[in-house]
Amino acid sequence: MSNNAAIVEISQTANKFRSSIVLQYDNKYIDVKSILGLFTTLLNNGQYALHVHGPDEDEAKAAMKEVFEKHGLSITEA
Repeated sequence: MSNNAAIVEISQTANKFRSSIVLQYDNKYIDVKSILGLFTTLLNNGQYALHVHGPDEDEAKAAMKEVFEKHGLSITEA
């Protein structure tokens, strides 16, 4: 995926939450709130694991799953 709008939307969605939101791809762990990290990671169509921890993690997980699916990215909860 190289859709800049999708990367910006994913990061903006993550920044609405206080929880830590990390994306795992292979041996890489990327802070989803970092646009730069997303640009370097979301260039491949692969399987990503989403790690969410914090006070609003349930809401954050639901929102992140929705935005990833909207842009055709496959994620699993870790």
